[in-house]
Amino acid sequence: DEAGRGPLCGPVCVAAVILNPDDPIEGVNDSKKLSEKRREALFDEIIARALCYQIVFISPQEIDERNILWATMDGMEQAVAGLAVTPDYVLVDGNRCPPNLAQPAEAVVKGDANSASIAAASILAKVSRDRYMKQMAEKYPQYGFEKHKGYGTKAHYAAVDEFGLCEIHRKSFFKKYFEQREKHG
Repeated sequence: DEAGRGPLCGPVCVAAVILNPDDPIEGVNDSKKLSEKRREALFDEIIARALCYQIVFISPQEIDERNILWATMDGMEQAVAGLAVTPDYVLVDGNRCPPNLAQPAEAVVKGDANSASIAAASILAKVSRDRYMKQMAEKYPQYGFEKHKGYGTKAHYAAVDEFGLCEIHRKSFFKKYFEQREKHG
């Protein structure tokens, strides 16, 4: 699973997890349905108890070069390839599988609500990305990343209007915004 396809800045974060079927982790669910505090606690538990996991960050520059879909697909391929245990079969959250996986795979719509492994990956991806955006908030305090994590809020757009883009903004995500702004003054 991934976190961060929609924000205007920062990486997309992709995670792959192989859980131990003999050691289920209570409370693992779609990361969007969990509080930040609960996600943080489950993150540590998943890291400690999973058979293996891999977390991959795809940079804003790669997102700009390839587009968000293909950057995410690359991240998924890297995450699965980086697992210490080679899976026999891969479940992917969403409606398409990365084209270059070495293993057979199945796309599972709403997979983070229907598969413990996908849910665990969603938690690892979301917590990792949120932690990164909090670090970026210290480097770029004027943008308020600690609050909106890079999503297109009014406050984020206002900061971009005032300060311009920084190195972690996805420039391709702003083309229409700047065209509209120029058109309407």
